[in-house]
Amino acid sequence: MERAGHRLWRPGGLAGDRRPGARQAGREPHRAAFTGDYSGDLLFGTLRKYGLAGGTFTADPGDDLHLSGAAIVNAVKCLPPANKPLPEEIRNCRPFLEGQLAALPQVRIVVALGQIAHQSAVKVMGGRLPKARFGHLAEHVMPDGRVLIDSYHCSRYNQNTGRLTTPMFEAVFARAVALRAEMAG
Repeated sequence: MERAGHRLWRPGGLAGDRRPGARQAGREPHRAAFTGDYSGDLLFGTLRKYGLAGGTFTADPGDDLHLSGAAIVNAVKCLPPANKPLPEEIRNCRPFLEGQLAALPQVRIVVALGQIAHQSAVKVMGGRLPKARFGHLAEHVMPDGRVLIDSYHCSRYNQNTGRLTTPMFEAVFARAVALRAEMAG
């Protein structure tokens, strides 16, 4: 698929740990999308800190980083101009997100990185957007009992402007891990 001379990619498959636990729903389908991207430093450092990843992240696809109790799925996997997908592109990708979440029915907690991921996750999980408004660290219980936790996307822009700080991002995953323990308890 192409738009204005830019190649747009079909969403990729599920990557990560398929066991029960927290999942991360972002715009990239797997850790390789964050490799070499400034956002990967914060994302994988945070996942390691909270026991959701192991190994060493070196921003090289050949490093030994692996996810544990977490998986990364995508709400949108496009590389559009200015990283701004069109509404049609978001809608076209939604069935792929739905399939990825359906592949892990045991998942009880979903972390959405950014408003696009939030909106797609709410729709896929049967929620209603007017009731489930995006907000950093906001929690939404979906009709099936799964919990969606929102975070600003860990993009370089959000980090450089101070919209998202390391403590803010870590608070999201600390809450996800704590909530997972409460639900298992």
